[in-house]
Amino acid sequence: QVQLVESGGGLVQAGGSLRLSCAASGRTVTSYAMAWFRQAAGKEREFVAALSKSGRSTYYADSVKGRFTISRDNAKNTVYLQMHNLSPEDTAVYHCAVSVLRGSTWVPAFDSWGQGTQVTVSS
Repeated sequence: QVQLVESGGGLVQAGGSLRLSCAASGRTVTSYAMAWFRQAAGKEREFVAALSKSGRSTYYADSVKGRFTISRDNAKNTVYLQMHNLSPEDTAVYHCAVSVLRGSTWVPAFDSWGQGTQVTVSS
């Protein structure tokens, strides 16, 4: 099974940018569809963005469309989430996960989460 470690979070002002990284080990990221999820304090975990196994298709939650970009670097075995024009509503712990598309919803393939990376956006 693949192990995933997220990094790149931090404190940023509204309108700023961050790039999150998800480093994989154990398996290559090209073996799976990958996605980012986030969980704000007191809220349910929600889908943010997904990248198909082929790497040719991307999917985004409406709330981040046009601001976030998911990508991967096969040589580094890493998945990224580039975030622009951040708002306080983006404040959350961000997790990456192997994911599957069930109907029209991206869900984690395994019930196993890393520590995530905290993103805090100040107004």
